[in-house]
Amino acid sequence: MTSPQGSAAQSGTFAIGGDLSVHRLGFGAMRVTGPGIWGEPDDPEKVRATLRRVPELGIDLIDTADSYGPFVSEDLIREVLYPYDGLVVATKGGLTRHGPDVWRPVGNPDYLRQCVLMSLRRLKVDRIDLWQLHRIGPDVPRERQFEVIAAMRDEGLIRHVGLSEVSVEEIEAARSFFPVATVQNRFNLVDRTSEAVLDHCEQHGIGFIPWAPLDKGTLAKPGSALAEIAIKRGTNAGAVALAWLLKRSPVILPIPGTGDPEHLAENVRGAGLALTDDEFRALDTQGRAASTSAS
Repeated sequence: MTSPQGSAAQSGTFAIGGDLSVHRLGFGAMRVTGPGIWGEPDDPEKVRATLRRVPELGIDLIDTADSYGPFVSEDLIREVLYPYDGLVVATKGGLTRHGPDVWRPVGNPDYLRQCVLMSLRRLKVDRIDLWQLHRIGPDVPRERQFEVIAAMRDEGLIRHVGLSEVSVEEIEAARSFFPVATVQNRFNLVDRTSEAVLDHCEQHGIGFIPWAPLDKGTLAKPGSALAEIAIKRGTNAGAVALAWLLKRSPVILPIPGTGDPEHLAENVRGAGLALTDDEFRALDTQGRAASTSAS
């Protein structure tokens, strides 16, 4: 049982697909693997300690993928956290791995079905609460990919469907095949390229899962709004960046990742950090300026 202090419960809740309630601050399980998101972690016991800490800190949404390792992340989650009492384990499929930091999308319907079936086996569940298409594959028409995903949802293998790295037009194309419960695009203080997608998700009640939520670029340098707010609030820059995301939109579900239990606890501090409107605007202004200068 967690205390309210330092708990992800302080981030509020969001109902994925309208019926799957989770705390808005989740955990991304990409970094529990080896360098290049390839192979076993360098310090397996530290990673296991991190995973055990996840529910203790009130986090009940874990985001992973079959390509993390590959398979390593899903296997470790099952080993440490099964039977997932009170936890939602979301996973993704559609990317193949050929080495460290190498990611190649494949949308062949037979492959996507295999991704789902093998994730079910590795996670030891009968149904995946949230399965996300990691990328729309270039090898086959997207309609064929959406068709097999819709079929697996109808079969009860998947409860809710999400998409990753998509445009508003692609979301709408997918919605003619199945309800889109979440969208996972890169988004943070200094990367606003998916702002229109976020606004679309908010309009339609779609959960928006920003990956790389802690990327702060040069905003963490001394004298920046981010650094000054962190000092003023007695916390770390990452917690402030997460607090900004949580205030940006009620549909945002940040999933900062780490393989270090202390870093995990630092991130969770962002759940209870309520930024003032002035602080939010200062961060927003500097983030947009940094985004513009980097583009």
